[in-house]
Amino acid sequence: MTHPRLSFSLKDRFGGFVVLLLFGPPGCGKGTQARMVSSWLGIPAVSTGDLLRAEVGARTPLGVVAAAIMETGGLVGDSLVNAMLVRRVEHSDCARGFLLDGFPRTVAQAGFLDDYLASRQLPPGRVIHLEVERHTLIDRMSARRQCPVCGRIYNTLHQPPRSNGVCDNDGAVLIRRKDDHESIVRQRLKEYDELTGPVLHHYCGPRLHSIDGGQPAERVFEDITAAIQWASEREPSSAA
Repeated sequence: MTHPRLSFSLKDRFGGFVVLLLFGPPGCGKGTQARMVSSWLGIPAVSTGDLLRAEVGARTPLGVVAAAIMETGGLVGDSLVNAMLVRRVEHSDCARGFLLDGFPRTVAQAGFLDDYLASRQLPPGRVIHLEVERHTLIDRMSARRQCPVCGRIYNTLHQPPRSNGVCDNDGAVLIRRKDDHESIVRQRLKEYDELTGPVLHHYCGPRLHSIDGGQPAERVFEDITAAIQWASEREPSSAA
C-alpha cells in the first residue's frame, strides 16, 4: 500500500521529536501497525521483547543479569527493563523519536518514562490504543497456523495458504501453536486487561487515541496516521 504523505514536519512539530506508545491486546495486529507507522514516520519501532532478547543474546552486562533471572523462572524487574530501554532509545537512530511496542507494561514503568522524557526536555509520549472486540480476537488467534520450518504465520480465515494445511514456502504441515487454543487465548486476554488497564488509565486524556483495530490493516493504519496528524495540529510548534 502507499503510505499517506506527511502533512506536517517532525522538525516543526512535537518539538522536533515524537514518542509513540502502541498498545493493543494479543491478536490485534499491533506488530503490523508498528512496522507501518515506523516506516511512515522514519523512526524505529522498539519492542521490549526483542530488546530483551537482543541484550541477552549479545551478553551485555544488562543481558547477563536478565538471563540469570529468567533461567531461574523469575520475571525481569522494572529497573532492569527501564535501563535496557534507555540504552536503546539513546542510539542515534532515535534522534527524531521512537515508537514503543510493549512498554510501559506497568504504571511504575509509565512513571519512569514520563520522568525520563521530562529530564531530557522531550515531549510526552502519545498513546495509540488498538481496540478490538473480544470475539474477533478469539476468532483471529484461534485461526492462526504456523509453519514449523520457516516460521511463517497464516490465518485460515483471512490469509490461508494456497494449499490447505501446508506452507506455501516449503510444503511443511502447518501447526497450531499451543497459545492459540481458545482457552489459552481467553486467559491471555484476561491477563492483558488486568495488566494494561491501569497503564491506559495513567495516560487517559488528550494523549490517548483509541483506534478501532477490528478493521482491515490498511484502514487501521489510516486512522492511526489521522490521529497523529490531528495531534500535531494542536501541538505548539518549535517556532512558536
